[in-house]
This record gives sequence, C-alpha cells and structure tokens, in this order.
Amino acid sequence: MRFFAFFLVFSVLSFSAWAANIPVRIEMSYQVSTDIGDGEIQEVMDVKHTKKGSNYVINSEAQAIGIFKIIEPSSLVRHSEGMVTKHGLRPLRAYEKRGKKEPSLILFDWDSMHVTLQHKGVETIEKLPPDTMDRLSMSYSFIFVPPPKGSLDRHVAHNDQIRLSQYKITEEHLKTALGELNTIVITRQEEKGSKLKRKIWLAPDYHMVPVRIVSVEENGREIDKIVTSIHMRYSNGRCSSRSSKPETANEDRCH
Repeated sequence: MRFFAFFLVFSVLSFSAWAANIPVRIEMSYQVSTDIGDGEIQEVMDVKHTKKGSNYVINSEAQAIGIFKIIEPSSLVRHSEGMVTKHGLRPLRAYEKRGKKEPSLILFDWDSMHVTLQHKGVETIEKLPPDTMDRLSMSYSFIFVPPPKGSLDRHVAHNDQIRLSQYKITEEHLKTALGELNTIVITRQEEKGSKLKRKIWLAPDYHMVPVRIVSVEENGREIDKIVTSIHMRYSNGRCSSRSSKPETANEDRCH
C-alpha cells in the first residue's frame, strides 16, 4: 500500500538526507465549519537548517467569515516553535490567543524535563513526558516521522493539562476541494460515553501535511477544517502549489 511504501523509504534514509527533501516553507489554507458558523484558517510552517541543527516555526490564524464574523469578530492565533530532531518535532514554546484575551502559553524545558502551563491567569508546572507536543506541532510532526502502523500513544499539552492519548491509525480516501486524496487517518480513542473527539487526516503525497482535522471540544462545539490550498517551497527554490482556486495555484510565490 502507498503509505507503507512511503514508510519504508523513510526508514532507509538518513535523517539529514530526509530533512533535505522536506520543504522549508509550507502554507496551508482551510475552510472551517462549526455548528454556529464558518471560517477560514491560514497556517504557515517554516523550517530553518543551520550548522547547529534545524528549527521550526508554525503560525496559524483562524478568522470567522460571513454572518459568523459578527458573532465572533476576533481571530484565533496559534503558534508553536522548537527544534527538528531525528525523532521529529520537539516544541520549546507554544501559545493560543483569541483577540485581546490573555494567551494560553506552554513552555517546554527539556533540560529539567518540566513544562510550564499558563491558562486563564493560572500557572502550573508539570513533569514533561519525553514525547510531549502541543496540538499544532503534533499536527505537523508526521512530516518528519511518519506514524507507526496500527496505533500511536502520545502526550499532548493543551491549555492547563497534559493528556496521554492513544490514536488508531487507518487509511482513507478523502474528498476535498483539491480532489480526492489518499490519507492516513489518526483518530484519538476516547473513553466510553465521552463527547470529545479529535481526528486528523494526513496526505502522504504532500509530505504528510494535515489536510483535514475534526474535533469536538470540552464546550461541545464541533470544528471541521478541510484543506483548500497547499503551497510548498524547497531549499533549492523549487515550489509546488495546489489550490481549489486556479488563479491562486498559478501565482509565482517563490521569491
């Protein structure tokens, strides 16, 4: 199957050779649907290679559209930054901020193996499990280390807690505005009776970027974001684009 061929290629390449083929900039656009209105999300991931190693920065901004913008005029900004290692992304700092509200902040201290969580004016310090990520870095982590076959256990820090979750891994054909995509699906396994949900679709043909995420949060709101455009730039200047809007896909954005 296509995914397992992809995984085999990854396993026989060295990390440095693999990293050289990873885009240094990835721009994603999504259409968002919720139970109270629609929106758009723009996400950008930058990877910088230096003699000391590789670093990443991911920025995400969600904005309501249409009548929903009257109800929710403030944008939601999320950010994650850290290191790229042979084991994948290792975040150092992440935050989430809506409008003028105080941001929720996560600081990862890998030397002391502690994480500082700041949420709604309260700061807590917890032990840091070695595989911990924030939500944004986890969504993009499979670009560097594909998920194992069958299932995955992962700690994820969000708001004021670190949660260990098990994810089931399957394959699925996904219909999008870009056409039908082959995807690897990461589905969080919830406790019986739980209304929470998180499911991520990754596209092996596009370096395993997240092309759809569906989640149900603690407040019961369901959020479904699905890709509308992908733009990638490589260290040699080569670019590739795919968009539901032909004029966007044909733009020269490689300066």
